Amino acid sequence: MNTATNIETTFKGILINKDEQGYRAELQDINENVLPEGDVTIKVLYSTLNYKDGLAITGKSPVVRHFPLVPGIDLVGVVEHSDSADFNVGDLVINNGFGVGEKHSGGLAQKARMKSEWLIPLPTAFTPKQAMIIGTAGYTAMLCVMALQKNGVTPNKGEILVTGANGGVGSFAITILSKLGYTVVASTGRLDESPYLKALGASEVIHRDTLSSPGKPLAKERWAGVIDSVGSHTLANACASTKYGGTVAACGLAQGMDFPASVAPFILRGITLAGIDSVMRPIEDRKEAWQRLSDILEPSVFDDIAQEINLEQVVEAATKLLDGEIRGRVVVNVQGE
Repeated sequence: MNTATNIETTFKGILINKDEQGYRAELQDINENVLPEGDVTIKVLYSTLNYKDGLAITGKSPVVRHFPLVPGIDLVGVVEHSDSADFNVGDLVINNGFGVGEKHSGGLAQKARMKSEWLIPLPTAFTPKQAMIIGTAGYTAMLCVMALQKNGVTPNKGEILVTGANGGVGSFAITILSKLGYTVVASTGRLDESPYLKALGASEVIHRDTLSSPGKPLAKERWAGVIDSVGSHTLANACASTKYGGTVAACGLAQGMDFPASVAPFILRGITLAGIDSVMRPIEDRKEAWQRLSDILEPSVFDDIAQEINLEQVVEAATKLLDGEIRGRVVVNVQGE
């Protein structure tokens, strides 16, 4: 337990407010008294822009639970103050989830205050920027792959479908699966991005329209496993076309939260639908996922998957993200250095 001195009282960040003037997210100077309770104060180096962050910043979904609040479900930074025996000043730490960016101010500001039980040390294999290129998207993709492996989906079982392939989770899922020897089929609404997806490791790219409309309770068996970040009819059709004994890992709802399916794939083909929650995942699972990521990913991956922006560009980028105009990962250089 130790303390740093001369901590700034204001800092730059995105702040979301909702009052008589309406709902708005703006870059501004933030007073430190806006920060919530926590036993570790962090100088944020990098954050990210995830789908949930886009919803929070634009107000298109009621993600934010109270106001004012700093969005950003991911962060990596340097400990400036600690009342925890687990972390010291100068430690590099990561936070993903635990309601950060929804009900607890998050990473899209130059300073954050967190509960120590939400933090893990930055793996030595990654720089701070690389850790945020991975972020919740890569960490979630790794949890999905782990679920497939836990249920016996090995590379020799057949093709793995990855939906929402141009997004952060999809991009990392393709990369991880390819590195592990799986044959990956990518589903996307932007076939012009096929060269990008094949460079990540996809053997084939299909249009999302083949999965996004109402389908049959059972379809021709094709997939040994599926990683789905889309939901709705896409998830239902993925389940309907999964091979006997296969596993579908569901982690997102880009098309919708509904699941218009039947029990047929589950009781006639014995498939497993594995729900992947990254927000409240226990710390030990997080550490395992990050360790697996450090074992699998090579430095060259990061240049292909990410683009870097600064805090001034976040609000505009959030709209582009929701409009499907951004591929891969968006990393935010919070300090602008």
